Amino acid sequence: MARINSKKQLISYENSIRKSNELSMAKLNQGLSLNQMQLLAFSIYCTQQDGITEFHKVDFEKKFDIKQYKTEDAKKDSQRILSLQVGMEDLENDAFEYWNVFRKMKYAKGLFRFTWAEEMIPHILELKERYYITTDLTIASKFKSSFSWTLYDYIKAHYGYWHKPISKTGLMKLFGVENKKTYINNTGDFRKMVLDVAIREINEHTELDVRYNVEKEGRAIVGFDLIWSNGQKLTSATKKQIKEIKSIVDIVFEDMFEYMNLDVESDRLRAKDLILEIENMSEFTDEPISITNEKANMLIQKAVLNFRELNRLLKKNHKSLPSNNSAKKVEFYNWLEDKS
Repeated sequence: MARINSKKQLISYENSIRKSNELSMAKLNQGLSLNQMQLLAFSIYCTQQDGITEFHKVDFEKKFDIKQYKTEDAKKDSQRILSLQVGMEDLENDAFEYWNVFRKMKYAKGLFRFTWAEEMIPHILELKERYYITTDLTIASKFKSSFSWTLYDYIKAHYGYWHKPISKTGLMKLFGVENKKTYINNTGDFRKMVLDVAIREINEHTELDVRYNVEKEGRAIVGFDLIWSNGQKLTSATKKQIKEIKSIVDIVFEDMFEYMNLDVESDRLRAKDLILEIENMSEFTDEPISITNEKANMLIQKAVLNFRELNRLLKKNHKSLPSNNSAKKVEFYNWLEDKS
């Protein structure tokens, strides 16, 4: 059941950065030190505040209360974030995309200057048409552990969820410690030194209240169910909503090849994107329900719009669906009309 906590945390938008949800889900902070995360965040902050791609080291130190950030530190951290790549993968559907975050990073006499990769711009500036998350740097600057920032970003990116099961291996990869033998062999150490540290700082400094349940196979811990709440009232999605999402996924999957068999190439590509968006919604239909009522409504609305667009493309290409199961489909179409 979705929860609510009593925390009252006002976001300072003047001290916040915004990132597209896709960028947040791409695990951009994975493997970075705390200073490197701060350097990346401050680069985004300066660009969004003033449209500039430079900042003075003293302003960076002041924002995050950093003492004596030396030139050799700036060099090491700049080299690391310059090598950052964004990876968006959908290997189940034979698709992936990778690109660099920065094209250039320069430092001279206390002044950082940087150039974003072209692909990065829509994810930090052109956000009107995207769902994005907001991170208050006043809050994040209180983190002393990079693990806290990583987990905070991960949870914020899962807007519409109130819990998220994740395997031990997946969680270790999220924190960038998947190759550390101590944590591989001793889950207690991983919890004490990584997960519990992150949760403690998030609970102390942010609007979130986070906890977790362990998932076991026999006596071995194989995963964690992360559970969180904020100062907003959240209600779990209903079984009816989940059933509605599943029904659209199933009917589109059943006729997938008909939708893809279009004569106009641009329409085929458009149909493929629409189908992938709907198919990806299947992850939200599993039990137990992990998304909120609001998230489910958003998914239903998006699925309905995609479905109608697919049928418009069929009509445009003078195609039609096969007549089998026609009664079922007519009932389904009539149900969609009720959603107008």
